[in-house]
Amino acid sequence: MRRGTFRDDTVDYAAVGATQAPDLMHYPPERSLPAEESWRIGSGEARFHAAGDALLSWTAQRGAGLALTDVRPASGPMYSGVSFDAEGHPIAPARSESDLRYDSDGTPYVGAGTTIRVAGRVKGLRADAELRVIFAVEEPRRVGFALGTVGDSVVSGEESFMLDWYDNDEVWFTVRAFDAPRAMLYRLLPALTRRRRRELFTRYLRAISPLYATPA
Repeated sequence: MRRGTFRDDTVDYAAVGATQAPDLMHYPPERSLPAEESWRIGSGEARFHAAGDALLSWTAQRGAGLALTDVRPASGPMYSGVSFDAEGHPIAPARSESDLRYDSDGTPYVGAGTTIRVAGRVKGLRADAELRVIFAVEEPRRVGFALGTVGDSVVSGEESFMLDWYDNDEVWFTVRAFDAPRAMLYRLLPALTRRRRRELFTRYLRAISPLYATPA
């Protein structure tokens, strides 16, 4: 089991870890727009492990059309503060493994404290940002992480990506997020934030799920 949490003042929002709050959709952080989607992406151990490896090697972000640059793992010993269980409750701290893994092009896998830059467009809307991994989880039946905005984004907030392999053998992929508009256009037109989020969710699913079929 590997579980790590990184909390740092350099993120540009206060509600760090709020994507794991059970009541996110009813009580989101102030001035933010919450979103949540879950999809069954298959069943069985092989599907869970394949999806987990894809998720931790940034496949959801790349599959969403975002280019990753400047991937910087946390320097020095990783902070091992409060982590969260499946219901969003804090659990006892646990230290993460220090060994880094890399994908085929040499990019480090997801790890608590890692900072990345992403760039791209979502339905014509800018999706550039500097992001930090707030927490990362690798457990026998649960894998995932959360990304928080550090700067350079049109919105401020957090999104989490979680895979669960349930006792009935089903594998589910859940993405939760809250976005507070920062750019003036997004403040004036909140529908742009929702449109951007809906498209990102669709792209994340397409990237992680072999069962995804584009509607006719």
